Amino acid sequence: MPMTHTNSSKLHLLHHFLSILIQLKPNPSNYTRFIHSQVSSLQKFPQKKKKQKMEMLSNVGTAKSVLSTVGSTVAAVMVARSIINDFLPHEVHDYLYSAVRAFFNHRFSSDITVVIDEFDGLETNQIFDAAQVYLGTLAKSADAAGRQIKVSKPESEDTIRVTVDRNEEVVDRFNGAVFRWVLHCHQVEAKSFYNNRDLNATLRSEVRSFYLTFPKKAKTIAMDTYLPQILRKGHALKQGEKTLKLHTVDFNNMQVFPCRDLWSSVSLNHPATFRTLAMDPDLKRVIVEDLERFVKRKEYYRRVGKAWKRGYLLYGPPGTGKSSLIAAMANHLKFDVYDLELSGLRSDSDLRRLLLCTSNRSILVVEDIDCSIELNDRSSAEAAAVARLRRGFYDESRQVTLSGVLNCIDGLWSSCGDERIIIFTTNHKDKLDPALLRPGRMDMHIHMSYCTPCAFKILANNYLGIEHHHLFGDIERLIDDVQVTPAEVAEQLMKHEEDPDPALGALLDFLKLKKIENEEAKAKKDEEVEEAKSKESGENAIGGESIIELGEIGEEI
Repeated sequence: MPMTHTNSSKLHLLHHFLSILIQLKPNPSNYTRFIHSQVSSLQKFPQKKKKQKMEMLSNVGTAKSVLSTVGSTVAAVMVARSIINDFLPHEVHDYLYSAVRAFFNHRFSSDITVVIDEFDGLETNQIFDAAQVYLGTLAKSADAAGRQIKVSKPESEDTIRVTVDRNEEVVDRFNGAVFRWVLHCHQVEAKSFYNNRDLNATLRSEVRSFYLTFPKKAKTIAMDTYLPQILRKGHALKQGEKTLKLHTVDFNNMQVFPCRDLWSSVSLNHPATFRTLAMDPDLKRVIVEDLERFVKRKEYYRRVGKAWKRGYLLYGPPGTGKSSLIAAMANHLKFDVYDLELSGLRSDSDLRRLLLCTSNRSILVVEDIDCSIELNDRSSAEAAAVARLRRGFYDESRQVTLSGVLNCIDGLWSSCGDERIIIFTTNHKDKLDPALLRPGRMDMHIHMSYCTPCAFKILANNYLGIEHHHLFGDIERLIDDVQVTPAEVAEQLMKHEEDPDPALGALLDFLKLKKIENEEAKAKKDEEVEEAKSKESGENAIGGESIIELGEIGEEI
């Protein structure tokens, strides 16, 4: 509305009197004399001028009372703030501040704030993880980032990783709406709280949340379009830049700390791939096809009513590449690996807690399961007796049972997670209970055999960089006759990596010596068997003569 002449005159007179008041000393008598002089001067002005000056004086008094009220209110707020900070617990601080913030936001703000916590109960909040990765890409932009960002470079990666620092705002624009992200962190002083994301002592007692603020009118866009897009982009970025982790159980936290802190991790930098594995090519092809078919069948598993998981049993003598195959599977699928040691657990409930804390898209590995705990064939009374002797004075109830293992890999607890692979390894498949080996638990049994001619050629290409050599024929014939593991062959090839001739010559000599040793060991074993048979035959003959003698004595009697 345009300013009238009357309003303009009022503002001019108010400005004139305020300038005079500012020049006065802060003494009440000065103000009193000034007001009296202004009132007396009103008699000298026309009636219109008197009215304007009276209105101006009234406005001055109103402004003074307003300033006095504001000053009193501010003083009261400062006193209340000091009392809250000095005498009330932190939990009360957070409650009061959030209540005040919620009151003013509800009454006066046109924005809405969504809180995204790092954890949802026992599980990781996928929106938080996706937002953390996605905002890292936005933080690289000068327009979106705040004044402070965090950068790091893992040893196993070539690129610099950018993440959002705490209390820094990152601005994102989507479909005409402005979305503001802030990472809020606060410390939890409770002794029972522990956050073991890494080895930083500060983070172990820290709770993190993203605060996403946007206009209320954009709520539908945020919930139906923006956040689902964050999930998709964050997942794609995470898979593309993911550093594989090898997790192991932190037994110090089993009884004290929350479930999510039971695993500690390091980067998994194992270089094994299916291309470098010393295995039969047809077997490798079957395994790769099975893995790729598994990860694509989420809806199929849901439709048939099965948990989205798959079990593999790797069995064979030591040194045949079982651990390398696991690493190749992890690298191929970009899955983290959880190395579970059953012998350190005290009960089936500990096993369930650990499985609940594993992430989706992961591989759970139990190596040498026949040695971890007593999982022998339950039908064997001899095995049960051996188990009791081994336990000695230990309480049988305070260890993992076969029933608990079966329930976790194929019972109700196995459905607590998606896209998971379970791998058991053993050197003695015949020692395992048949209940552990059936489909649905161990779906695919993979025999890791001794080295074959095909596996030898792969090793020669890996270690020496050659595909053909005049010694290949002799070596392949000996490998067919001698039981030698891929690890033994690789050890011989590594001794002369720069020159194939001495390396293959050393391997040929090793195989010849191995053949002689095997023949001697076989001959010795045959002699022991013949001696045992002869001894058994002699004992049977003596026993038969004794029976005849006793019969003759009986006839005489």
